[in-house]
Amino acid sequence: MPYNYREAMKLSNQLCFPLYAASRSVVSLYTPWLKPLGLTYTQYIVFLVLWEKDGITVGELCDRLMLDSGTLSPLLKKMEQAGYVERKRSEEDDRVVLISLTDEGRALQERAKDIPREVSCCIDLPPEKGHMLYSLLYELLNAQKKE
Repeated sequence: MPYNYREAMKLSNQLCFPLYAASRSVVSLYTPWLKPLGLTYTQYIVFLVLWEKDGITVGELCDRLMLDSGTLSPLLKKMEQAGYVERKRSEEDDRVVLISLTDEGRALQERAKDIPREVSCCIDLPPEKGHMLYSLLYELLNAQKKE
């Protein structure tokens, strides 16, 4: 069957669109809990990584969040100005910047601790389908990394 660009160009045939729309929808569920903390979703995911492993390099943070340093650096600067993180150059290699939580950044975890539970209650998807979706999305992401 010959390639039909008109059919291929329909929004309903684009994998990117439901991924984009679902991502926006799910991320927006976080807003009611993040706004009172003065956080954006991107700042929140930075905290998730740092609460898991504090004192990592900007490069490690970029890898974990699948973001580039041009996106992350201004965000980290704002988080530093807010008193949540410290940025320090490595003593071994001054090209490497280490990110560490301040006491205030660590304390924020207690205030944010209910967010995962609250958001998961808003997603009307059976747990087994949620796990399947999670696995498929990471399969897609990992396949893209290899290219």
